[in-house]
Amino acid sequence: MSTSNTAGTALLGAGLFAKEAHLPALQILGPLAPKLRAVYSRSEKSARELAAQATALLNTTPDIYFDGNSSLNLDALLARSDISSVIIILPITQQPSIILKALAAGKHVLSEKPVAPDAASGAKLIAQYEAQYKPKGLVWRVAENFEVEPGFIAAGRAIAAGKIGKITFFSSRTVNFIDKDSKWYKTPWRTVPDYQGGFLLDGGVHSVAALRVILPSAMTHLSGFASLNKEWLAPHDTINTIIKNADGSHGIFELSFAAPSPSRSDAGRGIVITGTDGWLEVQQTLARDLIRNVEKPIFRVTIKSATRDANGVLGPEKEEVIDEPIRGVELEQASFFAALDGKDDGLGSPLGTLKDVAVIEAALTSGGELIDLEKLISQS
Repeated sequence: MSTSNTAGTALLGAGLFAKEAHLPALQILGPLAPKLRAVYSRSEKSARELAAQATALLNTTPDIYFDGNSSLNLDALLARSDISSVIIILPITQQPSIILKALAAGKHVLSEKPVAPDAASGAKLIAQYEAQYKPKGLVWRVAENFEVEPGFIAAGRAIAAGKIGKITFFSSRTVNFIDKDSKWYKTPWRTVPDYQGGFLLDGGVHSVAALRVILPSAMTHLSGFASLNKEWLAPHDTINTIIKNADGSHGIFELSFAAPSPSRSDAGRGIVITGTDGWLEVQQTLARDLIRNVEKPIFRVTIKSATRDANGVLGPEKEEVIDEPIRGVELEQASFFAALDGKDDGLGSPLGTLKDVAVIEAALTSGGELIDLEKLISQS
């Protein structure tokens, strides 16, 4: 019998992403997900708010757990035998200790990205899981939704199929506008971050993960600079880097949350991969859902393949466009729950997401010096 039918799950954390992403994903999965039996937050108020939303979306009423009451705290939740897995959506620096607490209680864990605040603590966390908990059959995945986005996977498959030839160079440019009125900025742990990079770490690992999925070769070296341009986004808000891959290809990785106005976010945004026989671009855009008659966000992959005649003369360019809906959170949950039934697709590997953290950490600390990413991870 499926794990989803015999045991329940719990949400640990009641912030924006729990409400706006993880609960709706559970709703979409329906019977493919275990029953949501409990929610936990540090405050009773936020736990009750999340539980109320869960009741409305999932037609189930999860039990409420919060700090300050020994019979209703996190330890009490983790002691329940009818909860076999937890989804952890807590502030970055709090997650490692909660991951270990949940594993020690015998629970399978899906924890939000990044895997840890830095490469060293992430490597230590992974080593402890590998030594103590994986041998017991416990599953730990990191919820990096860009890793499972169909758009990025489609781009990677097109490259693997040789549609643009051998990769020569690439660019990833993401510029965001964040002001003090942003709902993401108003989250207290983001307003005064106690981890490196601020938004660059929290949001930047997504951009790295997208490249990790698309590129056929691992990123091995990085050189770049980091800066702070808006004081309320301390400690840094912008990085500009050059990255080299194991196959000799190289590219530009740029990331900023310091756009002067919203319009700057749209200029030059996206991923472009250039090969010997063509190029492809991945852009986030809107497409109309003809059934519901609403605009929905998608990832559009545009593939331009060069054609040549028998004499090698360049001919008309062949174009292919692939539109994929954005559904990473739903798919990362589905992958996690399937793994609990022994159907492991390898996605959500903590080691993969550790590489994402290493790229951001190297970008923040390089100061123009060349950093060996593999060495950074191995010495962590």
